[in-house]
Amino acid sequence: MSQITIQCRLVASESTRQQFWKLMAEKNTPLINELLLKVAQHAEFESWRQKGKHPTSIVKELCQPLKTDPRFIGQPARFYTSAIATVNYIYKSWFALMKRSQSQLEGKIRWWEMLKSDPELVEASGVDLESLRNKAAEILAELTPQSDTVEAQPAKGKKHKKTKKSDGDRSISKTLFEAYRDTEDILTHCAISYLLKNGCKINDKEEDTKKFAKRRRKLEIQIERLRQQLEARIPKGRDLTDGKWLETLLLATDNVPESETEAKSWQDSLLKKSSKVPFPVTYETNEDMTWFKNERGRICVKFNGLSEHSFQLYCDSRQLHWFQRFLEDQQIKRNSKNQHSSSLFTLRSGRIAWQEREGKGEECKVNRLTLYCSVDTRLWTAEGTNLVREEKAEEIAKTITQTKAKGELNDKQQAHIKRKNSSLAIINNPFPRPSKPLYQGQSHILVAVSLGLEKPATVAVVDGSTSTVITYRSIKQLLGDNYKLLNQQRQQKHSLSHQRQIAQTLAAPNQMGESELGQYVDRLLAKEIVAIAQTYSAGSIVLPKLGDMREQVQSEIQAKAEQKSDVVEVQQKYAKDYRVSVHQWSYARLITNIRSSAAKAGIFIEETKQPIRGSPHEKAKELAIAAYHSRQKT
Repeated sequence: MSQITIQCRLVASESTRQQFWKLMAEKNTPLINELLLKVAQHAEFESWRQKGKHPTSIVKELCQPLKTDPRFIGQPARFYTSAIATVNYIYKSWFALMKRSQSQLEGKIRWWEMLKSDPELVEASGVDLESLRNKAAEILAELTPQSDTVEAQPAKGKKHKKTKKSDGDRSISKTLFEAYRDTEDILTHCAISYLLKNGCKINDKEEDTKKFAKRRRKLEIQIERLRQQLEARIPKGRDLTDGKWLETLLLATDNVPESETEAKSWQDSLLKKSSKVPFPVTYETNEDMTWFKNERGRICVKFNGLSEHSFQLYCDSRQLHWFQRFLEDQQIKRNSKNQHSSSLFTLRSGRIAWQEREGKGEECKVNRLTLYCSVDTRLWTAEGTNLVREEKAEEIAKTITQTKAKGELNDKQQAHIKRKNSSLAIINNPFPRPSKPLYQGQSHILVAVSLGLEKPATVAVVDGSTSTVITYRSIKQLLGDNYKLLNQQRQQKHSLSHQRQIAQTLAAPNQMGESELGQYVDRLLAKEIVAIAQTYSAGSIVLPKLGDMREQVQSEIQAKAEQKSDVVEVQQKYAKDYRVSVHQWSYARLITNIRSSAAKAGIFIEETKQPIRGSPHEKAKELAIAAYHSRQKT
């Protein structure tokens, strides 16, 4: 992905800011809230929830009658379009999350049905426990190659111990679940259930009934929590007037809750920190924004539908050149009498948003208006622009060919082909751009980044053709003199966690914000990782898939606990203390920064699954090799 987001502050007169606040807070945000509610009340809502998606056209249909509603009239056309896009985006994400939660719920229910105590399994199978274990051993022997387990030489004074050579536990459990589903033999069902609840191993000890009951109860609680999430979590929009909060406060003051559930819902509503700023307004077309310079030479912008209002741009000097380019692109197109294509503008889209700030007074004076712009980094240079131009020209030519292939064309189709031919002619008229050679990395050289709990990032530069490591970089080497910031960030997270715990005990608001230190450390890491890729002329940077991070973190903690002691109780206590001392990093934020820095440098990003076991260096190496082999297969 070659797109990045930049931002600037929008400065305007008080009347202009008041007008924008009124439109966004009193018109657009209530419209979005209403659309969110109408989608949730739609007759097909449950079927969309099951599918995990909704038809995007339905939001546009629901919005059409609301345009004449007195509560929402008077908005520019772009504001209505933005509201539709915002609701579609919210529900697209929400339905995907609900589908994932539904899948998790179904999986946990299946596991709950399979999870039975040893006496229950013996009764269901009709054999004694020893016979059940023998059957489980037979199934396990069929799935596990003999070479996977080796007998470790017993050390003097220590118990005989087996060590694993492979990472097959997860694949074995997956195979066992599939075998359970495909077989109807009761004894096989019970033997598989026995193996799965014992971690794919034969347990020679007598089962602890109290621990089993606790384990089963824990699973039941997880199922209940997932059911509550699926029932309750419907997008509700933003309440800028605190009307719902006051309504709940009056209700809780004058009434006694009928149940603990109702009391908790009141408490959650009162403790929830609602947003104080309206929803952003998106300008998805780059020509919806008009750029110019005022009499003082400062870059300004106007927005379609509100052209009587103008804003001055205040931005960091490191981003100023992007806004200067936006101005130049429009001037070139205007001076050439539209003989250049806006599809090659460096600016792709924009979004106006209010940044919440603390203070007293009118909201439009206290809060800050910000413009976020999405830019395509390839369109900065002549070489990159030529690549984009070729892609778009090929796409247009393909559309023309497909339309002509339909045979006799009606007037509408002929007009469509005429427009496409005009676009094809204009797109071949390039914008003047500075020349800069495109980054050319060696495809067999990969920079892999493994993520972990104690060491957030570890880098391996690997030659994929020979599967050899060129060099490693630890987190300490990546940060250099700034390594101390990592410990400082961990101390801050530990302190905030302690404050949240105290607030939760007192039933007080506990949404403590964090400093920007974590973001700064991520940027330092991303910058250094990209610099390493450029140094070794790497063809790509390989990142792990975030969906596996929960398992990665849990495996890392468990491995450290097992090294600490062989006693399960000691392992559990150590794992709990370790989680408190080392807090989880924001891996999504780190990956976003790496992607952004790589996009600026023109380095390709690959994703693959990170191994569960091994040191951070080994994981990084295997990550790169897996990505290279996956590339060869495809």
